[in-house]
Amino acid sequence: MKRSLIILAFIALAGLGGKMLTIDTKTSSTPQTRSLASSLGGMEGNLTSRNPDNGLSPVVRIVDGDTIVAEINGIQEKIRLIGVDTPEVVDPRKPVQCFGKEASAFTKNLLVSKRVRLESDPSQGNRDKYNRLLRYVFLPDGTLVNRTIIAEGYGHEYTYRTPYRYRDNFKASEYHARTEEKGLWLPSACKP
Repeated sequence: MKRSLIILAFIALAGLGGKMLTIDTKTSSTPQTRSLASSLGGMEGNLTSRNPDNGLSPVVRIVDGDTIVAEINGIQEKIRLIGVDTPEVVDPRKPVQCFGKEASAFTKNLLVSKRVRLESDPSQGNRDKYNRLLRYVFLPDGTLVNRTIIAEGYGHEYTYRTPYRYRDNFKASEYHARTEEKGLWLPSACKP
């Protein structure tokens, strides 16, 4: 029985993707749970996974203005920023679009060597058709990067099929960037 519990414990730990498992042996109500805690070396705390970075993920690289790579639980994941679209720079089917390099540089300046908080939106699903995670990206000070890109004129509001949580705010940010002729909305920005 003890060997089975140890094997189950290792399987559970492997399924946590490298997160630390702690078990509260004081509130464990069944002998099996107490035995599992003993088998794991008597770790204390709550039955939860703990992220040592307080939920912040390091940004590994910038793909373009609206796509980044972040490390989540030791795995590098491509993240597509929800609600914003920037001019293309890496699509092999298209030439580099006007203001694409500037948008990529802006996102890079915002996020290079930073840790970010990633937030999902149930209305958008977890991944897009290219298997990128769909997320809002927040700096530690609370700055919503997706909105900032739009507000500074490096991208426009983008709704894919269904409205999302911050859509009205993003649309207002685009309106202000357009009326203030910021970034790609500058009349001379995309003239040859």
